Amino acid sequence: MSLRVQMRRALTEAMRARDRNAVNALRATLAAVDNVEAVPLDEVELSAVADGPVRAGTTEVARRELDDEAVAGIVRAEADERLAAAAQLSAAAQEDRAARLRAEADVLAGLL
Repeated sequence: MSLRVQMRRALTEAMRARDRNAVNALRATLAAVDNVEAVPLDEVELSAVADGPVRAGTTEVARRELDDEAVAGIVRAEADERLAAAAQLSAAAQEDRAARLRAEADVLAGLL
């Protein structure tokens, strides 16, 4: 099973369990994966679609497909980002927010 499928299933389970930290971490990470898969506009050849509702510059382009290694890299980066932010918040006496970020990082680390 791919890492993306595992994240989607984990998101469904987290939503059922009302685990706010897991839901936040998984939604943000899935969005980050989606953003990386998006094709940059400068790589898209725009063409007019004669019969469509929007005519000028409308086109459909297949998204990039990431392998599990690339998705795992994004998950690691998201977890590392949360841990770094938690460290800064701990130093600034915002321990409750730092604890939430560490919990989100733990959810993501559990996927790897």
